[in-house]
Amino acid sequence: MPATRLTLICHARTLAQKLARFPLDEPLEMDWQALAGSRAGAFKRPPRLLSGPELRARQTAALYGASVEIEAALRDCDLGDWQGLAIDDLQREQPQALQAWLADSHSAPHGGESVAQLCERVASWLATLREQPGHVLAVTHPLVIRAALVHVMQCPLASFNAIDVEPLARVELRFNGRWRLRLDGEPGSRSR
Repeated sequence: MPATRLTLICHARTLAQKLARFPLDEPLEMDWQALAGSRAGAFKRPPRLLSGPELRARQTAALYGASVEIEAALRDCDLGDWQGLAIDDLQREQPQALQAWLADSHSAPHGGESVAQLCERVASWLATLREQPGHVLAVTHPLVIRAALVHVMQCPLASFNAIDVEPLARVELRFNGRWRLRLDGEPGSRSR
């Protein structure tokens, strides 16, 4: 059975990230239009390019190519009433709710999606890729990438908040009978 290669790319930095706010559907901080297509040659053969539906994900995907498919499963975690709020304000105004969300993966005090629900959504999407051999490049969000790693590494949900995902971070996953995390060596040390 041919393998499935999944490259997860975190969207580029936004003002919300810079200001430590929960995201809205904001644009990138960078001039993505001037850089459109600038990363298209990063892979030997062009992968199938997917993106979460949010503006920041779509703009980042444009760096990798013009033919982008929107994948709803790659959407960011629904943070309900907390969207757009500064984390410092939330710590001051709703400290118990924030602590509950951080400590309990099934908690959703913001009225949106819990971490457990996000992880289930991402695991279901990963299951669909098992039957789709070839290379998929998916531009998404830090919380979605955390969920994918928790699933692939078979970690307890409590490990979700122990993973940091920086803007434009890249994670390689492979499926050939089972999902595996692949850590690349030095750039240029192996052909892609």
